Amino acid sequence: MVKFARQAFVFSFAVLLPMSVLAVNADNTSRSKHAAPKKHVVHKKITYAAGTQPVKRYVLVHGKRRLVTQKATLAPVALDKPSFGDAEGLNHSKDPLSLQSNVAYVVDQASSKVLFEKNPDVSLPIASITKLMTSLVVVEANQDMNEEIEVTTDDIDKEKGTGSRLKIGAKLSRADMLHIALMSSENRAASALGRNYPGGREAFVSAMNAKARQLGMTDTHYVDSNGLSSQNRASAKDLVKLVNAAYQFPIIRQYSTDSKYVVNPGGSSLEYGSSNKLVSNPSWEIGLQKTGFINEAGRCLVMQAMIEGRAVVMVFLDSKGKYSRLADAGRIKKWLETTKPQL
Repeated sequence: MVKFARQAFVFSFAVLLPMSVLAVNADNTSRSKHAAPKKHVVHKKITYAAGTQPVKRYVLVHGKRRLVTQKATLAPVALDKPSFGDAEGLNHSKDPLSLQSNVAYVVDQASSKVLFEKNPDVSLPIASITKLMTSLVVVEANQDMNEEIEVTTDDIDKEKGTGSRLKIGAKLSRADMLHIALMSSENRAASALGRNYPGGREAFVSAMNAKARQLGMTDTHYVDSNGLSSQNRASAKDLVKLVNAAYQFPIIRQYSTDSKYVVNPGGSSLEYGSSNKLVSNPSWEIGLQKTGFINEAGRCLVMQAMIEGRAVVMVFLDSKGKYSRLADAGRIKKWLETTKPQL
């Protein structure tokens, strides 16, 4: 077992604005002797970030906008706001793999032996990892998976104001709603699943919390079915229990690990893709996964995967940077392949 705290390197980035200036020459079209005298043209100067990325900019020539391309590189920009984990000082933790996640927990699925841990007991917002519990409650309720469910105004995100490809009035089977909620983290689908539970949304959330207690998830609490609220919280240790419980259902394994899926909610078809690019990576053998992100939670990921013939459950919470949680999973995978820790 490896137990460490880490110093997270939170990069604060700003777009560099160097002194480089781009000017475009005037049009050299020939004029007749009767043409009006050529006016002096003041070229609009623009600044751009120095570097090697092609960046398109507009400049003014003879009063007209002209699109030009100039090599430039934008300095890395800080996309993520400080999270609850940062507020609790978890970003000052250290670990030997230099993970970008404030929380990491890796367990041998068969023996429950802890292989790697970092802040595993802290209860933090878990964003759309919540949908894994949503799927477990839906499946265990034995509701008709072919029943058609309609998206209503009650499914509009009033918490974060996010949009959705599912329009109001869209209709899909419960199975399709579950599929895109797990695979592509579709919020309105997850909301509709909870709303169409016997007793409605309130009864559904109660069932989620009851299931958490049944599984021994003592640091977990849910308030909605889609994870948009920062009040949906759990520790990494609790999430391993959730992954193990959800893994018992083939439908959850399949839906969460599909890379693409097409639904027809009325009108034109919609193709959804997985929110986790690792599921289509041939070097990974993933049996179950779920991603999540809201500012309060940072970037989150839970997975069950086969590594060196061993079934492993891994949890990463409060990671910084869009792809850092996937990179952290890769670091753990390489570490397990290299060190081959014994049971």
